[in-house]
Amino acid sequence: MADQPENALIIRAGDGVQDAVALGHDIYMSRDISNAYRVVTPAGDVIINTGMVWHEHENARRLGAVSANPIAKIIFTQSHDDHIGGWRSFNQPGTETIAQANFAHVRGYWTGLGEAMTRRSRHLWARDQQQEMTERPEPAISTTFHDTHSFELGGRRFELLATPGGETLDSLVVWMPQDRVVFTGNLTGPLFGHVPNLYTLRGDKIRYVQWWLDGVQRVIDLEPEVLITGHGDPIRGGAEIRRQLSRIRDAVQHLKDRTFEGMNAGVDLWTLMGQIKLPPELDVGQGHGKVPWIIRAIWEEHLGWFRFESTTELYNVPLGAVSADLVELAGGPAPVVARGRQKLAENRPLEAIHLAEAALAKAPADPGALSLKLAATEQLLASSTRENFSEVRWLESEVRRLRAAVEGPAQ
Repeated sequence: MADQPENALIIRAGDGVQDAVALGHDIYMSRDISNAYRVVTPAGDVIINTGMVWHEHENARRLGAVSANPIAKIIFTQSHDDHIGGWRSFNQPGTETIAQANFAHVRGYWTGLGEAMTRRSRHLWARDQQQEMTERPEPAISTTFHDTHSFELGGRRFELLATPGGETLDSLVVWMPQDRVVFTGNLTGPLFGHVPNLYTLRGDKIRYVQWWLDGVQRVIDLEPEVLITGHGDPIRGGAEIRRQLSRIRDAVQHLKDRTFEGMNAGVDLWTLMGQIKLPPELDVGQGHGKVPWIIRAIWEEHLGWFRFESTTELYNVPLGAVSADLVELAGGPAPVVARGRQKLAENRPLEAIHLAEAALAKAPADPGALSLKLAATEQLLASSTRENFSEVRWLESEVRRLRAAVEGPAQ
């Protein structure tokens, strides 16, 4: 069992002074949260993604050391901060910056929700991401396209293909047909070979499952010999690339099909989230996405938030609004906490958390309820595989918060 989820290592990959890594085909990589790449040509170079803003000068130094050519093009495979943050250190007079046509839309809601996104990200990942986003420099896009865009530079051909099922609606891949090299960015997520994250706990638009499947198939059909992702090292060999892409495609297709079957049969969302599993031959990693979350994302993408379970779903009074009343009728927090302890002893920590939260609705500082919720959260963390980065970091942050509440302010 890994001590750290793989994603935690990715977040620190760009730290410190490093050299660019030669990948062959006159392509160089600077490691970062999302890597920056330089493709060298006799007529000027192409930069594919520019890394985080706080690594911009180091990324520029690393990639500047491998070529003194002018930078002719900058391409963004998507508009998240870890792809565009170093743009100003690579942009030069005459440099063309290319993005998919939805770039402005995605940047618009990201900047519009900057405070909310930052707050949620900090809650989840403060342990790993030590630096704050004190600025978000916005690149000036020269060229956009909807489905395809191509150019030749220094005898090398570049084809850009939209893949909106990736992490953003403006996701694209870069295909170099003469070299049979494809840059996929985060089309399949930060961990290649794992199920995608159709919904991220940090918050973002749900990624459409069929668009994701179509994007992966689009890459398979290119028959690449080298696949360069947004994170980590390239995957090499046509057969291996096809095998891995086909496996994650088939895994997600399985989840989509089973979810549709369940929805058509009238099975409720919560049951589907617990019942649907990947078969052994498609049991791929879940380091970024997680099967129950994919089920819920598919459900809510297609049927929306009204589950036909309660009239109250249509109004602004949640179940929690009457939790304090139910606890009062039960005789106060003590018997509710006692029942929660019983659930915990039966290894049913989620039910214990529900009961603890009901007791806290009646008495927000009740020590028994706080201790119960802490113990249940610790049990969830201890029983997890520790594979899924966001799940682990959420549980850890809740443990820290609840432990501080139980122990009280430091004397």
